[in-house]
Amino acid sequence: MNSNHLPLGILLLAATLSFLAVTYCRVPKVAAMPFWGWGGLAIILSSEALLILHVDWVTTFFTPIVWTGYLLLVDALVWSLQGNSRLGRTPRHFLALAFWSVPLWLIFEACNLRLRNWIYLGVPLNPVVNILGYAWAFATIWPGIFETSDFILALRLFRRAGRTGSDLQTLNHKARPWSGRFKQSTGPFAVNRRVISSSPRRGIAVLGFLMVVLPVVLPPHFGAYLFGLVWIGFVPMLEPLNYAVNGRSLLRDFESGNYSALFALLVAGWVCGILWEFWNYWASAKWLYIFPIFQSWKIFEMPALGYLGFPAFAVECFVMYEFLRTIRKTIKARESGSESGTVTALNDGSNKESRY
Repeated sequence: MNSNHLPLGILLLAATLSFLAVTYCRVPKVAAMPFWGWGGLAIILSSEALLILHVDWVTTFFTPIVWTGYLLLVDALVWSLQGNSRLGRTPRHFLALAFWSVPLWLIFEACNLRLRNWIYLGVPLNPVVNILGYAWAFATIWPGIFETSDFILALRLFRRAGRTGSDLQTLNHKARPWSGRFKQSTGPFAVNRRVISSSPRRGIAVLGFLMVVLPVVLPPHFGAYLFGLVWIGFVPMLEPLNYAVNGRSLLRDFESGNYSALFALLVAGWVCGILWEFWNYWASAKWLYIFPIFQSWKIFEMPALGYLGFPAFAVECFVMYEFLRTIRKTIKARESGSESGTVTALNDGSNKESRY
């Protein structure tokens, strides 16, 4: 990276964190920050100090270490604002999110095997340590997006004067909190209700399918220029399916005029993106982008225009995970229906036998 872009990256990071810190200080708190938040802050600060001292194991595993601290800290900040959080209230759901973060990210790694968007440098040579390091790092991706989105919603950044929580429930009565455990932000940008018909949804899904598939099936020297489509294509491909089977759906939010979850995800994508690239820049085990465009102007290790992809990626993370949850709920509902049908049939047979 050209070193004269490093100050710009630090300035952008400082501006982002300063804005969040000032906003957090202005929002009323409902609880003190719990102990795991202080532990997370200690992990971040100590890992930064050990990185400066060039402690080998920290420089190698710096990314998963510092992101573990970040997850603990931001979850605690959410708790202080709402008296509720993913890790604080339902750690089992938090761990499930971390677990599924690994295979979900491996989808992008599979695409990268063909398109060569990035490479990894300085990773451990021991295969067991290597796999554990990758898994630990990948397990922080989806939780990072979701926890940051929760934090943005808790800050009420998209609150509109005169809009109350009861107004939101009336306007968007079908939408569930996307964590499934606490209320959404009380200030959506509201518009008149409208319904998205099935034909546009099918068209959106087909468009998303093409966006995901085309970069992969084209010859690599062409597909490498289209990798950006993969970073957004899962949204139009899967979101209509979430809607169709009554899963948690941003399209259903749009019908109700509630854009708060979308805006929170977009902001979370920027926050996580700038932190990903900042912390990655200093680590010895790191990723390096090698795609064939925009390489002459970087901020940290990411070509400048690449930062536009992080907000879209955050939305994609949400849609992909909700798709998994929707599949799980659908399977459980069918199994429950089958069991109910079997019990009913057995009861009917027993009743017939008793009548004879």
